Amino acid sequence: MHALLAHCRTALTVFLLLSVITGLAYPLVVTLAAQSLFASQTRGSLIHDRADDEGNVSGETVIGSSLIGQPFASPGHFWSRPSATAPMPYNGSASGGSNLGANNPQLLDAVRARIAALRAADPDNRAPVPVDLVTASASGLDPDISLAAAVYQSARVARARGIDITAVQTLIEQLAQRPWLGIVGEPRVNVVALNRALDAAR
Repeated sequence: MHALLAHCRTALTVFLLLSVITGLAYPLVVTLAAQSLFASQTRGSLIHDRADDEGNVSGETVIGSSLIGQPFASPGHFWSRPSATAPMPYNGSASGGSNLGANNPQLLDAVRARIAALRAADPDNRAPVPVDLVTASASGLDPDISLAAAVYQSARVARARGIDITAVQTLIEQLAQRPWLGIVGEPRVNVVALNRALDAAR
């Protein structure tokens, strides 16, 4: 009987000790370290703006996240890649792709419609349409477009804003994100950051 109680006491002590270490101490240390070293990332990489919709400064307002794309329709803004999330584009609670196969007629029709919309917005642009401007990402939340997709839109944006195309393309280069260590990832640019920089320059 004493041996059984001793085993139970030992098991309970180990259980309580591990619960404190793995359930309280470890998560607390990791959380504090993350918030100290990666403050922006642990808070969702939020983008803040100090002005409201009417341009009045009324404290910091969260306008998005650099990790989640936003839809833009104005010809003076760069357009994000399509989003397959529902019921609205870039819906973080419904992340996912269209799951349509490459030969699915629905996907082909959607791509044709997107190409037509791009052509209609910039009739003089006869360059090949970059694939990321007419296809959704697997997550449906991709905040970035390729540099080719940004350059493709630069003439339309410059014309709509009445500025020189060189200034727009220079801004693309300034905000371009290069592959990590030169090999991981693709050259890209964050659409929200690019449009905010354009609006700030104006």
